[in-house]
Amino acid sequence: MGDFEDKLKEAKELLDKLNNPDIPLQEAMECYKRGIKLLKEASEIIQKAKLEFEEIKESN
Repeated sequence: MGDFEDKLKEAKELLDKLNNPDIPLQEAMECYKRGIKLLKEASEIIQKAKLEFEEIKESN
């Protein structure tokens, strides 16, 4: 699960950058795009974990 936590940590760091009113627009756009990608990947990890949990639960 380290990958999941790493993605969330990086997304939080990007959010902190975006909260800076002095961030240049281009950098803000790149941070936003990267953050959306990271959150999507983290969501996919959660969905996969849910499926695995359900499979384990059903097999018992």
